[in-house]
Order: sequence, then structure tokens, then C-alpha cells
Amino acid sequence: MKFEGTESYVATDDLKVAVNAAVTLERPLLVKGEPGTGKTELARQVAGALGLRMIEWNIKSTTKAQQGLYEYDAVSRLRDSQLGDERVHDVKNYIKKGKLWEAFEADEKVVLLIDEIDKADIEFPNDLLQELDRMEFFVYETGETIKARQRPIVIITSNNEKELPDAFLRRCFFHYIAFPDHDTMRQIVEVHHPGVKEKLLTTALTQFYEVRETPGLKKKPSTSEVLDWLKLLLAEDLDPEDLKRDGKTALPKLHGALLKNEQDVHLFERLAFMARSQR
Repeated sequence: MKFEGTESYVATDDLKVAVNAAVTLERPLLVKGEPGTGKTELARQVAGALGLRMIEWNIKSTTKAQQGLYEYDAVSRLRDSQLGDERVHDVKNYIKKGKLWEAFEADEKVVLLIDEIDKADIEFPNDLLQELDRMEFFVYETGETIKARQRPIVIITSNNEKELPDAFLRRCFFHYIAFPDHDTMRQIVEVHHPGVKEKLLTTALTQFYEVRETPGLKKKPSTSEVLDWLKLLLAEDLDPEDLKRDGKTALPKLHGALLKNEQDVHLFERLAFMARSQR
């Protein structure tokens, strides 16, 4: 069982090594990187390439680790007991299985994605240490232990918004997805927009990286944003000459696909004003 990338996902050699190392070690793969660098998509592509079902657990700021195991609805059971419902005699009727339980009880090997773990409370990763390490957990209401029938491939993503606990990090294989260089970005564009004219692609990518590397930018445009921008350029049938920046603002054409807040738009306007003043 080896991941070699897919036709629709450009995986660098070091990323392939990381995925396969995590599978071999049977450790969770912790993937960090800027938003839009393909961390979530990696899990989908690994599942597709290896022919495995994927179970996705999207983490929010309010998510608790217990929800990944199971939730016991005591309120519903109390209400049903007051109504004389026969369901109250079996506590299992009031237990909702979480994503880890679903992955553990699967007869076949699955890919379990824990997406954006850094959104949750700082204690969230610690609360999952034993379950991910031992691949089992105890259900107090029924007195049963749920053990993984097949150890899932666990992929955990983080946008680096919070530091993760050392004890959690020790149990993971770590990989940071660096922002793609020019050559890798060309490969990514070819996958999503095959056959873009060379001159247009060169001009667009040069301008994109200039925007990304502008000092003082609050939010750098990501891979997904440059793909959206190129899609617009192609839809408008623009050529390299059309991409010349407006001297008044220095903003790229259709800049709303790249710049996502007013501070960054004003930054380019100020830079253009300073450039005109120095002439």
C-alpha cells in the first residue's frame, strides 16, 4: 500500500515520502501549511489512490474530543422514560457514534481525516492521545471497549493557528507543505487548466508571485486563489498585454480573486501613489 500521487493532485517527492512513512509507522500524519495548499485534498487523494473509503471529521471551535468517540443523549432518554417508551430499556438507543467509532468499527481499512485540529480548544489534541495511540476507547454507558478492527490511516491537518501539545506531536509523523515554487505551480495549473498558453501563464505566475511577495501583505493569496484567478483570465480571454497593471493602483486585473481584504487593496494603492511621487 503505497501513495504515488494522482493525476489530479501534484504531490512532491517529500510529501509522498511523508504519507508512506506515516502508513508504515502506523502513526497519524500531521500536515501543516498555509490555507489553500491542499492539506484537506491530500486526504481525499490518498483515499482515492489507495482505494479506501474516507471518513471526514471537520473540527470547529466548539468541537470536543468526546464527540469524535460518541455522544450520550441522556435528555432524550429521560423524556422517553417519562412517556413510557420501550426504547429506554436499551441505552444504545441513545448513543450517537462519532467519526472515530465509525472508523474503528469499519471492516475494511479507511482514511480518517481530522481536519483543522487547531481550531479546537488547546486540550482537544491531548484528549485524543490514548484513543489514537491505542486505537481503542471505553464506552462507560454500555461497559464495552471499542477497538479498531483495521487500523485506519489517520491524516490530521492544521493551519498553525495554535501550537499543538508536545505529547501529541510525539505520536505523529509531521510534514509541512511548503508553498509551491514556480515549477510545481506550473504542474498544478496544468492539472486544473490544461493547455494554458505559455506566455499568458508566465506573465500571470510572475505577477502572482510578485503580489504574494509584496511586503506588508496581510493575507497572501494561496494556490486555490491563483487557480481561481487563472480561470477568470481564461474566461475573459485575456492575453499577456491585458495583464499590465493599472498605473493608478498597481492592482492586478480581477484582483478580487487574489486579494481578500481592503487593507491589502489599499496597500497596493499606496505603493502606486509612492511610485508616482518618486518620478
